Amino acid sequence: MKSYFTKESKILAHDEKAALYSKLLESAQEQHRKLQSRTDKLEALVKEAESCLAALGAGMCFQACCSDCRASLGLALLLFSHSFSPFLLELESLKAQEERLQRELSDLEAENEQMLAQMNLLKEKEQSCQELLEEYNFTEWEITEWSQQQAVFNFLYDAVELTVVFGPPVDGDVFGEDPSRKIVSLKFESLLDEEKAPPSSCLVQRLIFQFIESQGCWQEKCPTLGYLPQVLQDVSLVVNHCKILGEEIEFLERWGGKFNLLKADISDTKVKLLFSASTVFAKFEVTLSLSASYPSASLPFTVRRQIGNIGEEEISAVLSRVPTGYHYLRRVVSSIHQDLLRDPR
Repeated sequence: MKSYFTKESKILAHDEKAALYSKLLESAQEQHRKLQSRTDKLEALVKEAESCLAALGAGMCFQACCSDCRASLGLALLLFSHSFSPFLLELESLKAQEERLQRELSDLEAENEQMLAQMNLLKEKEQSCQELLEEYNFTEWEITEWSQQQAVFNFLYDAVELTVVFGPPVDGDVFGEDPSRKIVSLKFESLLDEEKAPPSSCLVQRLIFQFIESQGCWQEKCPTLGYLPQVLQDVSLVVNHCKILGEEIEFLERWGGKFNLLKADISDTKVKLLFSASTVFAKFEVTLSLSASYPSASLPFTVRRQIGNIGEEEISAVLSRVPTGYHYLRRVVSSIHQDLLRDPR
């Protein structure tokens, strides 16, 4: 029994020693690892120190060589600066030239913008002039015949005919259109059937021929072919104005009631306008004398009072405020209506 406990005690003591030795071994291994790590770091530091020493030695050798090379380097730099100096001067010149060209480019761009603005302004003026030309286009003639002997032009829907007889052609004028070619005669003829035409058309025709007859001898005004365009333009202008007058009279005949106009009668070259308005208790007749100069001149007039107090003095005051020009007759009628015939309330 005693021997059993003795053996058991030895076994326990042995186990405790084994555990203790195991811990000591682990501790020794850990210390060994730490020592190895420090050794590795120390070796790295030693290698770095050796590298620094080697570099220091090389630097000392280089410093010794620098004193010998410094003079050569200075000479090389001097030679380099002398050889590179022209390039520097050229570079400065190029920079100055670039700046000058840049300024010139800026000036050109500014001029270009100004020119564009002027071009836009000219285009606007051109458009405005084109609109005016279209608005005041007085070309009222058409060519119905052009031969070596004569030319025939028609005006106002073929109501007026102009026949121009040419003289002998000029030498070398193949087509007979030389401006110096003489004109033998110019003849205007009315083709309007006055028995079938409305009174306004007859009035327009009479005014046109009033102008034609007032010009005297047309051959003297147009001795050669070069004067013919001006003749056509002069006649077209009068035809255009008289045509518009006829349209105004037709408008008043149709819509005169809006202006208290009861009737519009035509007698020769006169227009009689009969006004009546119950709101002002007035009825009177205004007779306007028309001419080929319409609408550039004021119209002579007379007034015949029938009912009320509106007479020549009142009509004269109204007409004095109406400027001549486009649709003059319509504006005269409208002014009489607005100033004299509307309800004063």
